[in-house]
Amino acid sequence: MKKIILLLLTATSLMVACDDDFLEKYPETSISRENFFKTEEDLMIYTYGLYDFEGVGKYVSDIGTDNQATTGATEIKTMMTGTPSATSITGGWNWDALKDINYFLESIKETDLPEEVVNHYEGVARFFRARFYVNKVKRYSDVPWYDFVLEPDDTEALMKARDPRDVVWTKILEDYEFARQNVRADQPEGAVNKWVVLTYMARHTLYEGTYRKYHSELGLESTANDFLAIARDAAHEVINSGLYSIYSTGAGAQDYGSLFNSADLTGNAEVILTNISQDEIKNSGWWEYMFGNYEACPGKDLLQAYLNADGSYYSELVDFETKQFVDEFENRDPRLYQTFAHPGWELINTATYAQGGGIYIQQLQKNFSGYHQLKGFINNPDQTVLNNVDIPVLRYAEVLLTYAEARAELAELTQSDLDVTVNAIRDRVGMPHLTLGVTADLWQQEKYSNVASPVLLEIRRERRVELALEGFRMDDLMRWNAGHILEEEPRGLYFPGLGEYDLTGDGVEDIKLIPASESVPATKETNSLGVPFIYYRVGDVSTDASFFLSDGEKGYVVAVEDRGVFQAPKYYYRPVPANQVKLNPNLKQIFGW
Repeated sequence: MKKIILLLLTATSLMVACDDDFLEKYPETSISRENFFKTEEDLMIYTYGLYDFEGVGKYVSDIGTDNQATTGATEIKTMMTGTPSATSITGGWNWDALKDINYFLESIKETDLPEEVVNHYEGVARFFRARFYVNKVKRYSDVPWYDFVLEPDDTEALMKARDPRDVVWTKILEDYEFARQNVRADQPEGAVNKWVVLTYMARHTLYEGTYRKYHSELGLESTANDFLAIARDAAHEVINSGLYSIYSTGAGAQDYGSLFNSADLTGNAEVILTNISQDEIKNSGWWEYMFGNYEACPGKDLLQAYLNADGSYYSELVDFETKQFVDEFENRDPRLYQTFAHPGWELINTATYAQGGGIYIQQLQKNFSGYHQLKGFINNPDQTVLNNVDIPVLRYAEVLLTYAEARAELAELTQSDLDVTVNAIRDRVGMPHLTLGVTADLWQQEKYSNVASPVLLEIRRERRVELALEGFRMDDLMRWNAGHILEEEPRGLYFPGLGEYDLTGDGVEDIKLIPASESVPATKETNSLGVPFIYYRVGDVSTDASFFLSDGEKGYVVAVEDRGVFQAPKYYYRPVPANQVKLNPNLKQIFGW
């Protein structure tokens, strides 16, 4: 079944290119209105060409946040540690996708197909236009709105100024509402349907509602609740459909993690939209970037966000900041063990792990936290298996968290709301329920000093943990006006000093830390099992150590030395690239750019 669905979604994109008569009669570089857009199949083919949903890259799209450190060059790092300008920050001002969408919308106006058919595909295209503009607003706030194809001689349109954020959002909501009303509910898995539209609509209006609430520089606080209400209602419509549920077989130690390493998510009741893969037809493109010694690695701050198994706050443990690696994983939320490589875990796919397979021993290296990521990692070296991995683009868990957060922000949250949302998610892994009477975690409260509600703080924690390393964290920090969190230096494993350490949890030491001033001996000492120690030379960042510790020969593994300064409100936005302003001087910079 998966293969049939995939063929439907991929083969159609080849049909136009293979139609020799079409290429002889009309330009090869475009689809002509004269002979296309005549059948439903034509409309389907074109809209499939608009698909741009996430692949395996989603598992490394938290980089640069407090979830996932990176030694690579990211835009936010460049801004915070340098002197950014409209000349140096130039990405994002691309409008090709909008042209494709508007061309389609103009082309179907004169079709003779039934109204229901045309409305469905118009709704799909307007859904993609709404997504396109949401991403532009996130980046620039005010942007020019175009709902027609720009022609090279249309000087007035080409020289247009930026439309205010509120005007653009009015148009976005019109597109979303049309799509909600007209996109079909019943579509092949992997294709856009009504529930996909509603999930994105809920996600994006939650973003805008909270952004307006917490960003006074916009002057739009009075309209925040309007967007939160739309998010609430869109999420509730998905919930009320009864079509989706949290995936659970009763295996709390595996079910959550299996969503991110499955060869077939079609038919999974939690997955609202799947990016489907099939070996030799549409390979997943999976690669081991999220594990080993590439640029991305989880940080200690994310690990500390997970609750203890009894529901208590990890941050309330007296020594939580200085716990060693093995102790950090004792009696924690089961999702932690399905997200982080943990003591006792067995590595099979060794592609990026120089020390080989077997029981996992943390491989430590300069500028990495020492934590490794399991979420999205496929622990199988078989290339066919890797090619087949499906990606859960949209999960029902997100819908539940959107509903809970919107209700909390609107001061409408009830215990019943928590039970059908946050607690339904927790039930999968056997975690205790969240109640309205929860007391505040001071560790959380310090992060979000503009939030007084303890239960809202816990909804934010639940969102961070459940959606960790799926690409939500940066948007969440931006909309909550929490950019200051990005200034915190990422920390890794804690070592109280030189010496021998157990990293597998069997009580036998595996590694030995020696001063950077010493050399690794030619003949290595062995542990009680007769296995040679793995040696690391440690010191501060001024040394040539194997990896760096915050206090030289003790402290936290240093992942990134300096995160820089987050300038608010300026860094919540990006400048229009200078070359574009030169072409169109009406594109004025805002928020200090």
